[in-house]
Amino acid sequence: MTVSEVTTAPQDTRKPSFWYGLPVGYVSLDLHPPAERLMGIVNQLRGLPEQELAEADRALRLYTGIVSLLNTNRVQECALGVHPDDHGGFTTSVFTVSTMLTAGNSSKLVVAGLAGSAADGGAEGMRPLDLPCGVGFLAEKRSPAPRSSRRPEVSDAAPSHVWQGTVAVAAPSTPELIVLQVVTPHLDSADAYRDILLGIARTLTFTDPARAAAGDEDREPEAPTGAAAAMRNDFG
Repeated sequence: MTVSEVTTAPQDTRKPSFWYGLPVGYVSLDLHPPAERLMGIVNQLRGLPEQELAEADRALRLYTGIVSLLNTNRVQECALGVHPDDHGGFTTSVFTVSTMLTAGNSSKLVVAGLAGSAADGGAEGMRPLDLPCGVGFLAEKRSPAPRSSRRPEVSDAAPSHVWQGTVAVAAPSTPELIVLQVVTPHLDSADAYRDILLGIARTLTFTDPARAAAGDEDREPEAPTGAAAAMRNDFG
């Protein structure tokens, strides 16, 4: 698997900044579409036949509603994933990155407590993680898929359950948790998507890769370490 890009959210939406590798097969959803782009879409819709216009209008409203909901929940990144399976078809997933405020002044204490509980077997579906960027934990579960009350015909065709994997890591010197999450309706592919989620988590870093690369230009070549080594190992 190869990494498609190193991703970070807008600098004014979170402190400290963090970076991670997004695997090939994922396409990011624009969570901050400029007004000009939305107006351009609206103008294009006006030229559609009446029946197509109604469907396109519903799709646009759904998109803007989802974007608003994600921004309200402090989601920094949302990417849609499509990957080939072993049967000649494709599996789909949604990857999100969000920040979560914790009570108190140290998110590290929160993560340490949760990781300790997972290690002691006190939290079902959880286990601690020792990542290049620090201590974290992995939680996973299978839960009922969201249903639409407005369009029951869509819900009837939707999968009944989804697999949800979550990795949480403490941000340095702040009360924030960095939360990485993958959700897929393909339960048989849960192991593969768990590996993808853990691979992304191992690339998470709080050091700007561009600055690190600039500092390395004057040094002798050496084997990569930390997040750089994790990114090479996990995403080639």
